Amino acid sequence: MRFLALALSGFVLAGSAGFAQTMPQLYDVQDVSVGDVLNIRAEPSASAELVGTLARDARNVEVVATNPEGTWGQVNTTESSGWVNLRYMAARGVQIDHFNLPDGLFCFGTEPFWSAQNIGGALHYDTPDAPARDMDVWMAQDSGIAGDLRRMVQFAGMGGPGMAFIYPASCNDGMSDRAYGLAISLMTSPDAPMLSGCCTLSR
Repeated sequence: MRFLALALSGFVLAGSAGFAQTMPQLYDVQDVSVGDVLNIRAEPSASAELVGTLARDARNVEVVATNPEGTWGQVNTTESSGWVNLRYMAARGVQIDHFNLPDGLFCFGTEPFWSAQNIGGALHYDTPDAPARDMDVWMAQDSGIAGDLRRMVQFAGMGGPGMAFIYPASCNDGMSDRAYGLAISLMTSPDAPMLSGCCTLSR
């Protein structure tokens, strides 16, 4: 447990200095005319190249960042990311479940490939080389600051307690041009190597 306490304190110090954003958040498309779509632009400008669209009734769209003025939001489309005018987006926030984790949270990494999904108080952990397993969450501690999505998570790992630190940060999967607003550091046991990856609120 001393190992866990030291590691947890290090994660907290590393994350607190970088917390200054309220993204990612989930949004619904609004005020788009019937038969029309919301354009996704390559840059936060109405004159920038069109790279995709959102349906006029799109829901649970994850905005991972905003421009400095807060008028455009960065979203993902196919294998890349782009920008939408937030005039046509209504914030719905992030639903936190009874286990103090964002509802639908999905995290993943590469080299090696792995994923961990929040399902009913357990991390559903999967890799290409082993059967998937559910690891019960013991604790998902927040900072007590409204809107802060940082979470220190302890769970029943594989061969001993596991832990993860989830924190807002610009993140890329290394395989596409998609952008993510949450990052994760995860250890499936005290002796396991630390894995790094990205998280999304809406797959």
